Amino acid sequence: MSKHKWWTQFKNIEWTSYIWLGYLPYSISMFVPVKGIQDWFWLGMLAVFLVLYILVVEKGAWRRVTVPLELLVTGLFSVIGLNNYLIIYPGWQVSFILGKQSPKRYFYWFISGYYAFIGISLIRAYLVDPQLFSWQNGGVMGLIFPLISPLMSYTFARSIARQRQLRQSNRRLQTYIQRNERERIARDLHDTLGQSFSMITLKTELAQKLLVKAPDRVAGELADIAQTSRQNLQLVRSIVNDLHRQSISEALLIENQNLVSAGVGLNTSGEDLAVKWPTATQGLLSAVLVEAITNVIRHAQANSVQITFSETKTTYQVQLTDDGRGGKLSRPGSNGIQGMQTRMNQANGMFDITANHRGTQIQLSLPKEV
Repeated sequence: MSKHKWWTQFKNIEWTSYIWLGYLPYSISMFVPVKGIQDWFWLGMLAVFLVLYILVVEKGAWRRVTVPLELLVTGLFSVIGLNNYLIIYPGWQVSFILGKQSPKRYFYWFISGYYAFIGISLIRAYLVDPQLFSWQNGGVMGLIFPLISPLMSYTFARSIARQRQLRQSNRRLQTYIQRNERERIARDLHDTLGQSFSMITLKTELAQKLLVKAPDRVAGELADIAQTSRQNLQLVRSIVNDLHRQSISEALLIENQNLVSAGVGLNTSGEDLAVKWPTATQGLLSAVLVEAITNVIRHAQANSVQITFSETKTTYQVQLTDDGRGGKLSRPGSNGIQGMQTRMNQANGMFDITANHRGTQIQLSLPKEV
């Protein structure tokens, strides 16, 4: 592995998720020094929990398996060990993950299992010793944090997601307002310069026919003027066409609404950089992104989409990743992928698409003008 790739993976680790593990030694201390097989069993379960905790953070595609297993392991501590401390970990971790991008039903399933384990542990604890829940022993106060942890974490995550979407929407709306100004400029250019150049061309051609004085000199000059006027007119039309092309922010503003309607979350990275790219580049990439997002909505059965914009010294790059079912990339009667491939090839760009059980990833690259 190259040093650059290693450093990239190092930076991508979600370090904030591991801060809570600083409290794990407290749980370990409950079984150290080891006094028997039972202590070894719980230490082994703590090791299993630690592995599952890391997998839940790092391997999003495995969460359908790792999340229930993590909840089961911590639930055993609650039900059998009468220890509701460890179950707080998935209460915060999993609820926060589900609050960021997953449908609410997944959280409802998780929280049902979470409170089922706590409920069973409370019944067992009361049967063993009813005095555990007396105010004098502090048992009631000790239950407050385990009970409210998933609700607090989920609410906090949803709030962060809404604030992020609001900021992104505000940026896109700002770009949309700027587009209205660009359209006004385009109309002014067409109505003034375009008309003016058209008139110059007509008058020049008429003068070329009517002039009789020094025709050997004036005719050539007038022909050059007419040719220049036509070139300028074509230039104005080209500028107007460029200004009418859809920007990346405009495309995302519309497509985000479509994704929300389909129950799919959208996250972007580097969008502030992309809005500064040339108009023609944004227009082409926007058309491809619209087609790609349409395919996600129709076929991927995804919960979230991540779009990353970046650039190098020679290229503009876009990566779109969904967490859908992946699978086959071609379907009978469908020309979506072929259309995206053709658009990029015509602009001397690169189009690559890969899919597996973890979802689908599209890589786009366009060369910068030299």
